[in-house]
Amino acid sequence: MVEYAKMSKKAKRAHDLRKRGSWGGLNPVTRKPTNPRAYNRAAQKRQLRAGL
Repeated sequence: MVEYAKMSKKAKRAHDLRKRGSWGGLNPVTRKPTNPRAYNRAAQKRQLRAGL
């Protein structure tokens, strides 16, 4: 075994890929609802264009 700090970049990448698990179909990006009170420029444009 070679110490992690002394491994080559390629070897570190291979080691990390072996250690890394899968999310099992779960999206790791956290999602939260948009703030309804926040100013949304795109929504304002859509409302203006719909009214014209």
